[in-house]
Order: sequence, then C-alpha cells, then structure tokens
Amino acid sequence: MDETRLAARVANRKFEAEGIVSLELVSVDNRPLPAFSAGAHVDLYMGNGIMRQYSICNDPSERHRYLLGILKEPSSRGGSLFVHENLQVGTDVSVGLPRCNFPLEEAASKSVLIAGGIGITPMLAMAYRLARLGKSFHIHYCARSLDRVAFRDQLDDAPLAGSTHLHVDDGDPAQRFSFGDDIGLPEDDTHLYVCGPEGFINYIVEQSSLFGWSASQVHVEFFRAQAKSADGDHPISVTAARSGITVEVEAGRSIASVLLENGVDIAVACEQGICGTCVTSVLEGEPLHRDEYLSAVEKASNKLIMVCCSRAKTGSLVLDV
Repeated sequence: MDETRLAARVANRKFEAEGIVSLELVSVDNRPLPAFSAGAHVDLYMGNGIMRQYSICNDPSERHRYLLGILKEPSSRGGSLFVHENLQVGTDVSVGLPRCNFPLEEAASKSVLIAGGIGITPMLAMAYRLARLGKSFHIHYCARSLDRVAFRDQLDDAPLAGSTHLHVDDGDPAQRFSFGDDIGLPEDDTHLYVCGPEGFINYIVEQSSLFGWSASQVHVEFFRAQAKSADGDHPISVTAARSGITVEVEAGRSIASVLLENGVDIAVACEQGICGTCVTSVLEGEPLHRDEYLSAVEKASNKLIMVCCSRAKTGSLVLDV
C-alpha cells in the first residue's frame, strides 16, 4: 500500500442521528494509529475509486481508533452514499495520514465552538483536547431538529456535558441560536470556531464581524467548497517545468485534470480547493485564485496555486511540477 495511506478496518458502526452514521476505524494489524491533532481530517478511500475527506471526531489522545461521522448527502456523488450503503463492520478500507487545515489555538484562554449539523465532527475533537488542557470552552450545536443531533452520548457525558448548548430550529424559540444572546461581544484571548453548511458559516462570520470579532479570532472550516465563478475563464497554456510538458487548458477544465491526462504527476484529493493536497508552486504567470485554502497573503504573493480549481489571469503559467 502507498506509504501515505493506512490499512484500516471498520470496527464499529453506529446510527448517530437522522442521516448520520459514525465509523470507528482501527488498524488492521492492531498497531497504534498515527497521532492526530484537534480539527484534523483523513482521506477515506472506499475501494470504488472514490475518496472523501472526513473530520476525526474522537479525543486526540486516543491512538487506537479514528472516529468519523458521515452525513448521507441528498446530492451525494457517490461518497457518502457508498459509506451508508456499503461500509459495514469488518470492511477493510484505506485512509490517508491525518492532516489539519482547521487547527486549534491551544494557548487561547477561551474557545467558542459553533457547529451546524454535521459540522459538530471537528468540534468534538477540539472539545476533548480543550478539556484535557483545562481550558474554558463552550459548544453551540445548531440542528434542524433533535433527531438530527448527532453524538448525543458524547455531548451528554463528561467532559462535554456542562459545556454543550443545543439549539434546534423546531424547538422552543427561547433556545434557538442567537449570536447576540449566545456569543455577543468578543473577549480578549478568545477564539471562535465554526463548521457546517456554507450558509450557516457565512451567517456566523457576518455576525461575528458585526459584533466586533476580529478576523484573527474567527476560524472556519467548509465541508464543501463555495460555488466557483466562471468569470475570467479563458484558454491558458500551462507548462510543467520539471516534467518538460506544456498543455493547453480549455475554459471549463481544471489545470490538474489536463496535466494528469498528459502524464504529469499531480496529487489531487477534494477537487474543490479546500484541502490543500494539490498546492503547487508558480514560477511564471499570475494565478486566478478560486480556492478556500490559501491565505490572503499567499494568494497575493502569486507564488502558489491550487491546480484543482484555480486558473490564470495571464495567458500562461509555468508550474514547478
């Protein structure tokens, strides 16, 4: 097996909430799994040619398992649907090494964790880590109804029970989430984390700004990339400097897909510009950035590009691949 993948087996599967199952993955040889940090995810390879990324939910101090929570997406392209219909206890799978694009600021004196729906998954690992560090934290978990609230056992048990606040859309209006009432003005050395559907994240980010939270205090993770605009799409010439290959990339196609077709080895995972797998150095030309992974400073430098989704403002690019 590829050294960047681990052979794993589904040791337990549980119905957590309406449309959500959890999978407990263990090593096939019973060895400890590689350590992971709070907010980390793994690539799950499902044996049908599909790979998807899922946050690790359990306590980062655990080395015997990775616990994943997977929502059956109504518009599934085969990933979550395959998990729900095919991955049973005893199924062998492979997973990538843990990676973290949603790190926890462990030095902060207080953390506020806001989850919408399946966005609770990275928050669980963060909460366990903060509890072990003896840090102050609060979880605000928003869902459409109680039957869609996942991981109730963990949330109702120590060390999370006293710090968890549920907000359901169909419940008593008094318990529904209000940024002003439940979060309010920022406090010194407090960080806010949000994960969930795109609209939910955008709402929290907008509210945090209105209430005076600085961008450096607010951390987000999208499970799905925002829709990409096609504005500025035009045919571009891309040269892979190390491979010595130049290709023409038509409007509407990704740089990565055309390079791969022409024998250039490019690592690609999410294909949405959110995971960082395909980040590539730019030697010449100016990228047209469409990802959600690179920082504003990195984008402004024009030295990096996510070739799965970004294109070019110039007519050509030279890449270090």
